[in-house]
Amino acid sequence: MRLFINLDHVATVRQARGTDEPDPVRVAVLAELGGADGITVHLREDRRHIQDRDVSLLRQTIRTPLNLEIAATDEMQGIARDTAPHQVTLVPERRQEVTTEGGLDVAAAVTDLAAAVRALAADGIRTSLFIDPDPETVRRAADLGVEAIELHTGEYANAARTDRGAQLERLAAATKLGRELGLAVHAGHGLTYENVAPVAALRRCEELNIGHSVVSRSVLVGMECAVREMKEVLRRARTGMTGAAPDLDAS
Repeated sequence: MRLFINLDHVATVRQARGTDEPDPVRVAVLAELGGADGITVHLREDRRHIQDRDVSLLRQTIRTPLNLEIAATDEMQGIARDTAPHQVTLVPERRQEVTTEGGLDVAAAVTDLAAAVRALAADGIRTSLFIDPDPETVRRAADLGVEAIELHTGEYANAARTDRGAQLERLAAATKLGRELGLAVHAGHGLTYENVAPVAALRRCEELNIGHSVVSRSVLVGMECAVREMKEVLRRARTGMTGAAPDLDAS
């Protein structure tokens, strides 16, 4: 399973003081040294954390793939085409939210999303949609011709322990359906060292995007070590070495 490290919160610390540190580009290199398989950043329209400069320098500097999260606006698509990241993940965006609170409403935004996917594909950019683990939404995403989906794991992460089983089953079912429809399936949001193992055990899910938990851990142990620790959690979950839930999508 691939682990992409989201560096938005590194930039959040920098922007809090309006200075030039910590630099997400330098931290990205440390994440790679720790074993990260890729780097994710969300360039928001209000530039609250990641800046245009970060995206440009990351594309020039890192050796692993860059996953650029953007809203499906003309401005953001132009930046994506100029930057040419490995992948663009189209995400919902609301100014009043602290962080992304849910998946795209694909049905409501189908026209804009279809246009964005076509434009990005024309420039050879792989596209993914950040969606809730809902069967109809997965089908709509596949109809748009994207290569991948990223399942929003926020409801799983925020659920009480007694309710997590039901949320994990939703993720497993959506993962299975996505693969049957020919999509690569990724997942992310709210995943931590403590709750990630059952999600990592879903065999058909091939990539996780994790940010806040790893960045928080890095304050204590450094980014390289924090990434290595998360990679080990994922490895153990994939090989059945933890008390993780069984592989619900194996059938």
